[in-house]
Amino acid sequence: MEGYYTINSLAIIILLLSSSTNLIFALEQTSVEFIRTSCGLTSYPTLCFNSLSSKAGAIQTSPKLLAQTALSVSLETTLTTSSSMVKLSQVHGMAPREVAAMKDCMELLRDSVYQMKKSLGEMNRPGSKDFGLVMSDIQTWVSAALTDEDTCSEGFANDPKMKNVVRGKVVNVVHLTSNALGLINSFASLHE
Repeated sequence: MEGYYTINSLAIIILLLSSSTNLIFALEQTSVEFIRTSCGLTSYPTLCFNSLSSKAGAIQTSPKLLAQTALSVSLETTLTTSSSMVKLSQVHGMAPREVAAMKDCMELLRDSVYQMKKSLGEMNRPGSKDFGLVMSDIQTWVSAALTDEDTCSEGFANDPKMKNVVRGKVVNVVHLTSNALGLINSFASLHE
């Protein structure tokens, strides 16, 4: 009789584990589909999905977590790109005009980082302030960050080669920030 209960208990445990695994898989799939659908509304849906789908477990189906995560990904990429631009600025043989343009670009990226950090700080703060006002501030700051990033390569108008190098480094940041802004706008519209 004792063996019967052990086998029965083991069968129940296996059944529970199987059910919980299926439930976790279903939740993960739901999160991935939520991200895919939400990213479909952004300017760069494939990049959006590729940059966020690995974080589906943390995002689940929360528009706020999706927007925060997109902003975090954009911030991390901007920091990496900014470091890359610092290294590029140390290349010898640049004309004085290129050096000035590079300094401007690095300052614009620093400002972009500042705007995104400020936005993330507000998004992470508990809802003590007026939601509409907070979201308006965040949208303004992320828009400013996007403008800063997009402006970065404009100082290289007289050197198409350097402009292409800089633009190649910055374009991914611009696209990620644009997607983050789109997801922030979607989140904000849920409360209008």
